[in-house]
Amino acid sequence: MSKIKVMSENLANKIAAGEVVEKSASIVKELCENSIDAKAHSIIINLEEGGKKLIEVIDDGEGMNEEDAPLAFQRHATSKIYKDDDLFFIDTLGFRGEALPSIASVSRVELKTSDGNTGTHMVIEGGKILVKEKSSLKKGTSIKVTNLFYNTPARLKYLKSEASELANCTSFVERLALSHPSIAFTLNHENHAIVKTSGSNDLLKTIHEIYGVSVSHRMLEIRASNDDFDLYGYICKPEILKSNRNHMITFVNDRVVKNFEINKAINDAYYTYKPDIKFPIVVLKINTDPTLVDVNIHPTKQDIKLSKMEELTDLILKTIKDTLYKNLLIPDAVERMPESNEAKQEFVENRIKESEEEYIPETIQTTIDFAASEKTTSEKNVVVNPEMKELKLYPVGLAHGTYIIAENETGVYLIDQHAAQERINYERNMKALQSKTVSTTDLLFPITIELSQSEFLKLKSEEEALKEMGFKIEEFGLNTFIFKGHPTWLLEGHEEESIRRIIDLIIGGLQGFDRIKFNESIAITLACKMSIKANMHISHEAQEELLNELCACDNPYNCPHGRPTIIKFSIYDLERMFKRSMN
Repeated sequence: MSKIKVMSENLANKIAAGEVVEKSASIVKELCENSIDAKAHSIIINLEEGGKKLIEVIDDGEGMNEEDAPLAFQRHATSKIYKDDDLFFIDTLGFRGEALPSIASVSRVELKTSDGNTGTHMVIEGGKILVKEKSSLKKGTSIKVTNLFYNTPARLKYLKSEASELANCTSFVERLALSHPSIAFTLNHENHAIVKTSGSNDLLKTIHEIYGVSVSHRMLEIRASNDDFDLYGYICKPEILKSNRNHMITFVNDRVVKNFEINKAINDAYYTYKPDIKFPIVVLKINTDPTLVDVNIHPTKQDIKLSKMEELTDLILKTIKDTLYKNLLIPDAVERMPESNEAKQEFVENRIKESEEEYIPETIQTTIDFAASEKTTSEKNVVVNPEMKELKLYPVGLAHGTYIIAENETGVYLIDQHAAQERINYERNMKALQSKTVSTTDLLFPITIELSQSEFLKLKSEEEALKEMGFKIEEFGLNTFIFKGHPTWLLEGHEEESIRRIIDLIIGGLQGFDRIKFNESIAITLACKMSIKANMHISHEAQEELLNELCACDNPYNCPHGRPTIIKFSIYDLERMFKRSMN
């Protein structure tokens, strides 16, 4: 008797459901993506108990006729692809034909759909059609999922708490709304709206509707292209960062994806603009030829493979770096909502009368105007920031031997003297390390470094790299090196300590010697050691010199560890704090 048998369709659907339907958010994802593929302009999601009791998705899309409705619940039935070649030109979110039959096999599904000519009502439970009849003719589709995992108790047991399931659903709906700003999304939980977007087709407005004004008015637009990829989206200023990577949201051809290499490129672009443990808010849309994208590597279709990934990551890295470099990134000390134009104008007029000098504080020029829908995104929220080098800061004092107090015509600035000099020294060190011309100086008293056998062998393997950097190094007995000279950029008086730190960086590498990362590590480590400390009083001339050097830096806004170097109190902020302005 044959041991191998063809499993039943219902059993196959249950197995597929294990991959496609992991939690409530999985069902929300599949149903909403079907609605998007059906060209819906409005999608409403209703949940009860975080989706464990009820998931309902209602759209105004194309709907299905009475023949297609039952076919949609058959495994591998799809309207998206028909032949092998179609796999190379996928421009829809769904195409595998597994979602609906998988969902129906582990729950009770009620479908109401109409293409405008015929309406169909169906009830499917455990993969079996219980009801099939005609229904109302309102164009669109409504799918209601209840009794989730009723026939697979092991999976039901491992559904998370209501709050956790709701959070997962909310997170995914937010991503969908950002990927399709032209569609109005509404997510209701227990008849309470959790997410609501207008479908304005304005990405910045959608960011505003999801994250709020405190985030949206601190976002910077990015736009770039090369021969294969088009980038568009918004990145946050370094003053608003998150503690996890969940807010680096990326789309490829409007599909929500999670890709390690793309996320790494985004995070690397913020290098030295933020601490390592913090991550930026980024909404990035990537458009490319479908033939360069393979979405058929996992049933959830969130993990993808991209051809020419190196070209894409280089474009992302350069675009974000250039955008950060070109914008004034000094955070305001006072957190406030954008003011109305009338209030700003009144404040400016009062200040002009009072001082008889015409000026407009930089911070009160920032505004977000969502009402002018006829304008392009680039015309809205235009903030003309002067370069840091044009601020012309003048030091007027030192607080607690740590913070330089400076001013110009737009406000008062506090500069952390240690963080500022760390940034100056870091960039100076990096330029010295990257220079093809190396200046060295001989040591009057050579420095002897004794190591363990393993450390000696590792350092010996990188001996040539040290010599290229300007170190004069020789073997000197058993497991010992002698340093007779060093590059001139080492801090005078701390030569031995600096050399030992550099050796520790070399022998501490776990995956081989990377010259670029090594140079950065040296520059950061020695910059900290070379910088003035907190509670160290410096002269007025030294303060002026420090400010001038900071303004000349490529990134004057953060120390190499990502901490801010400078914050601003605008005149408007000061007026409000002292009640001179009541707006």
